[in-house]
Amino acid sequence: MLQDIVIDSCRHLLRPIVRFLLRQGVQWKEFAELAKEVYVETARAEYGIEGRPTNNSRVAMLTGLSRREVGRVRDVLLEVTEHDDERQGSRLARILTGWHTDPDFVSTDGTPRNLDAAAFEDLLNRYAGDLPHTAIRKELLAHRLIEELDGAELRVLERDFVYSSVDPEIVRQLGVALHDHAGTLDHNLNNDRISAPRFEGIADNVSIPATAVDEFEQFVEERGMAFLEAVDAWLAEHQTNEHDAKTVRLGAGAYLIRND
Repeated sequence: MLQDIVIDSCRHLLRPIVRFLLRQGVQWKEFAELAKEVYVETARAEYGIEGRPTNNSRVAMLTGLSRREVGRVRDVLLEVTEHDDERQGSRLARILTGWHTDPDFVSTDGTPRNLDAAAFEDLLNRYAGDLPHTAIRKELLAHRLIEELDGAELRVLERDFVYSSVDPEIVRQLGVALHDHAGTLDHNLNNDRISAPRFEGIADNVSIPATAVDEFEQFVEERGMAFLEAVDAWLAEHQTNEHDAKTVRLGAGAYLIRND
């Protein structure tokens, strides 16, 4: 049955997630409560009529929870403060992208200019959103993404914001990356979708000698970064600063596969 295949696929998907949760000390009761919240949240938001949240009875029917439990979880969700979709890490990356691609901050040879205080303030006004500029400057310096020069100018050192293994931002990024990939797969498997399938592909081989791992990892890092930089440049070229324009989030991801 198709549902059996769905359950098996979900079990396979959950293994690396549960492995991660166990390392972080998250027990199954916390995960079960989280699953309840996401079931109720998704059923309310996406199975209503004319874009309105559906009622508790329909949510109960869809999820298998009791109406009383649906009400309890709904009340919990209403108390949760919405997270800012643009996390600080993505803002740092956006600032670096602007510094490398925006004609106002790039030299005639295409390299990013060193910026004085006024020009750096202009850069942050354009790309830092509502984050405090003093804090952003400290973060950029702390991550060695920029450096201060004599004469109070700032020089950019990196093209992208690379997370360290101990940075909590990478934990948030894990959820974003898995959500984005799963969202594309879900869209493609949805027979009721109103738009064309989204690009999604994979290239792997189970017969590669272990001695080729280092070479392949270097190959993927070089080609993958070049691809993402090209995507980043395209997005920067096509972005709009018009406040009343209808906008969407677009992007592409790349990751290395390795199963020993």
